[in-house]
Amino acid sequence: MAFCMLKILKYLKPKEWGQALFSLIFIIGQVWLDLRLPEYMEKITKLVQTPGSDIKEIWLNGGYMLLCAFGSLASAIIVGFFAARIAASFSQRLRSMLFNKVESFSMEEINRFSTSSLITRSTNDITQVQMLVTMALQLVVKAPITAIWAITKIADKGVEWTPVTAVGVLIILVMVTLLMIFVMPKFRKMQTLTDNITRVTRENLTGVRVVRAYNAEDYQENKFEETNEALTSTQLYTSRAMAFMMPVMTILMSGQSLAIYWIGAYLIDAAASAMDKLNIFSNMVVFTSYSMQVIMSFMMLTMMFIMLPRASVSAKRINEVLDTVPQIKDGALTEGKPGVAGEVTFNHVSFKYPDAAEPVLDDISFTAKKGETVAFIGSAGSGKSTLINLIPRFFDATGGEVLVDGVNVRDYKLKSLLNKIGYVPQRAVLFKGTVESNVAYGENGGNAYSADDVKRAVRIAQGADFVEQMEGGYSADIAQGGTNVSGGQKQRLAIARAVCRKPEIYIFDDSFSALDYKTDRVLRSVLKKETAGVTSLIVAQRIGTIMDADRIIVLDEGKVVGTGTHKELLRDCAVYKEIAMSQLSEEELA
Repeated sequence: MAFCMLKILKYLKPKEWGQALFSLIFIIGQVWLDLRLPEYMEKITKLVQTPGSDIKEIWLNGGYMLLCAFGSLASAIIVGFFAARIAASFSQRLRSMLFNKVESFSMEEINRFSTSSLITRSTNDITQVQMLVTMALQLVVKAPITAIWAITKIADKGVEWTPVTAVGVLIILVMVTLLMIFVMPKFRKMQTLTDNITRVTRENLTGVRVVRAYNAEDYQENKFEETNEALTSTQLYTSRAMAFMMPVMTILMSGQSLAIYWIGAYLIDAAASAMDKLNIFSNMVVFTSYSMQVIMSFMMLTMMFIMLPRASVSAKRINEVLDTVPQIKDGALTEGKPGVAGEVTFNHVSFKYPDAAEPVLDDISFTAKKGETVAFIGSAGSGKSTLINLIPRFFDATGGEVLVDGVNVRDYKLKSLLNKIGYVPQRAVLFKGTVESNVAYGENGGNAYSADDVKRAVRIAQGADFVEQMEGGYSADIAQGGTNVSGGQKQRLAIARAVCRKPEIYIFDDSFSALDYKTDRVLRSVLKKETAGVTSLIVAQRIGTIMDADRIIVLDEGKVVGTGTHKELLRDCAVYKEIAMSQLSEEELA
């Protein structure tokens, strides 16, 4: 458990370790000042009980006590400042590292952790670690120093009272052990339950239209309530266990004071002379103060032991992400073979998802030459999207090789490979910003996109009409996820984003499905004219979208069952003909 915390502390910078050591000086100073207070109290007690004492001496020692108290307060403020500073900068770095690590993940790693879990790890888990670091700098260092120093102070003050303190410490240790045994497993469970509530909430908000359309509000509410109840009951269990501590500590400290005074009363009564009685009384007052310091020190350590289990679970979850080695590794090349551009080759490619029983793609081979339009069609689940996702290396082929410009995609630097590609996903994604920022998204290894580049891309994607009618035109706001534009408009902006890159290769993953037939036809016609010489790979469900492609590849259960033009496939490929007949009449096909 502690190993996970120690492992994550390696990400602290030397500057932060220096600040922690600097804080140590003030912690030692604070402890020294706190432990000086009982000594001045002892002197005042003796002065008050001794006839003829000078009142100035009492005021002087009282003044020293005030100075010690103010000094302790100042030291605590300085330590708190540095603790908060170190913890905040540490958590900032962890969040950045976690985000950057997730950015390097392939789809396989992201699916392994799940989106909701990654969100919880980068927010709730890091907060738990931050809180522990803040408290640790103030308590973990201070508590043992105070306890050891206080014990040395009371070692010669009265053996009779020592067992009382020892019993108090023993009770605290037993209580902490029981809490660790019964509560720690619940802390582990709580982080998983937090993942679940994030997942359910995110799922509901993402699909709110479907929820309302199907009158499924009650179902979703029940689903959320079950998840919420599981988290709440676990939190209540841990909170009740923790709440048990404070009354026990209060009773323990009060009982200890009572026991010390009870023993002291017998000792004072049995003393022979007035001076002995005074010495015993002053020792009793000092011992009580130091004994409280010892108990408070162990109480502070107890608080740390309470926080440590949950923070350790969080640290372990953060380390799991940071220690994950991405399956997709960078190559060394930035360019393809000389004289080869815009060419994509699949050479006996197979692919199987992790833990899947059967391959999704089996022995796929074809070459798309520069300037060609190659389309892929097939029934749902035939592997069309998986096939083109191997080109930008969202996944890596498990068999054979995928070549771009004559070079295996594994040998490219990822940035160089992706700068050759204009990718339009199956589900158009827009980011919060403006039309211009969405179209000019990313970088292509060259100069920044100009306003003219953006306007040209939008015009080619058949989006100029609706963009120029929006308030602000190309500077019009786009909401998160593009919720303030229609599906067709969103898809056209996603296509414009790919066009703006001026890539060597276009990949359209069923990117025309939200467009009406007229817009689809005009867009493809303008796209072909304006981007002549650029290779286009199109996944489509509609025959009308791919009829004019230079080559159509028909997939069925992960295998190529037909290759050729529209007319050739109608004649020779039964699967293609079946799809075509289900969508178009014989007159339209003719």
